[in-house]
Amino acid sequence: MNKINSILAPSDLSEFSQPGVRYALELAQWQKSEVIICNVITVEETPFPQGKEDWVAKQTELPKMKKILEQRAKTLDRFMQEHFADLLDITKFRRQISVGTPYKVIVDLATAAAVDLIVMSTHGRTGFAHMLMGSVTERVLRRAPCPILAVPLPKKRKRFSRRPT
Repeated sequence: MNKINSILAPSDLSEFSQPGVRYALELAQWQKSEVIICNVITVEETPFPQGKEDWVAKQTELPKMKKILEQRAKTLDRFMQEHFADLLDITKFRRQISVGTPYKVIVDLATAAAVDLIVMSTHGRTGFAHMLMGSVTERVLRRAPCPILAVPLPKKRKRFSRRPT
């Protein structure tokens, strides 16, 4: 097996993405690798016209877009401090904020950065919700230039209560 030098860990800054980011940071610490924490701003989150994804993604120098990117960077930093403070000082990482369609940006970044592994959480949607929403992890899996480690959400334990007898 080849040494893992760089890991891409996409995050939508939700609690669902935390297991994947944590796994990537812990794996990087063990492998002495670098982690790229990636967050994608979708076109719908910008004040620009819909249907012009390529155009919007290239507008990083416009004042409105600069402000959005700066705000997202602060949000990502806060997310990292709140959930992974125990790993930040001992793991080499950098952040990447991009604009576009999440799965496309992740695959393009993995290719451009020549990462050795993508580590991402699965949100666990099934059935109709999965059909409607699609799965970013599934789309990345089909197109990625490198191996992917899909980290499932931890199972919640069922609580059993005693029935009065």
